[in-house]
Amino acid sequence: MTAEAEAITGQVVLVGGGPGDPGLMTVAGREALFAADVVVTDRLGPVAVLEELDARIEVIDVGKIPFGRATPQEEINRILVGHARRGRTVVRLKGGDSFLFGRGGEEYLACTAAGVPVRVIPGVTSALAVPALAGVPATHRGLSQGVSVISGHVPPGSPQSTLDYGALARSGTTLVLLMAVTNLEAITAELLVQGLPADTPAVTVADGSMPTQRILHGTAATIAAACAEAGIEPPAITVIGAVAGFSEHFAAGAS
Repeated sequence: MTAEAEAITGQVVLVGGGPGDPGLMTVAGREALFAADVVVTDRLGPVAVLEELDARIEVIDVGKIPFGRATPQEEINRILVGHARRGRTVVRLKGGDSFLFGRGGEEYLACTAAGVPVRVIPGVTSALAVPALAGVPATHRGLSQGVSVISGHVPPGSPQSTLDYGALARSGTTLVLLMAVTNLEAITAELLVQGLPADTPAVTVADGSMPTQRILHGTAATIAAACAEAGIEPPAITVIGAVAGFSEHFAAGAS
């Protein structure tokens, strides 16, 4: 880059916005949002806070709707780089944490390849926060010594899947499934085939952290059918493992 180009280059700030409740957004993330010239936002995360932004801040919605409107990642990268090169501070607002199934790494690389400075502000990941809000600890002494966070975007057996479901079924870790509403039946069926006990507790939390939050209880063998019967739609997180049984105790204690 020339000295002149460097002088007019802005920056991109990758902000993880948390699971959806604006109160769960980090202080650093919120400060970056209000200091931005441009906000490039997904449909999930703390979108309510956008209503508080100054009118001078341009908001660009690039959110992806399941089986609906979607902005290609290449176009999102172009938007980030283009505005930054005009000397603007661009906040890329995502739900959860940008680096956990948020394509934050792809956006970071695209910006740095274009010579655009990038700053990362981690977010509260929904993979842990949403189960916690439903009374499900990811780990618990005597029950779970680890947690596996899994993308359910593609079903088992898909050429795009890189997961070893046999290893997951035998891992003894808490399984947290993100983006798995559509493929939940196929995923749980494969886990059962691979040896996961059918009576392993399971819980699904839809719209986690929001006023519309819903919690469904079941087992590895029943949770998919329960979600289908209840009409659960994304976003939703399913937890499978002994700790999922905590949710019912949590609800009883809160009543």
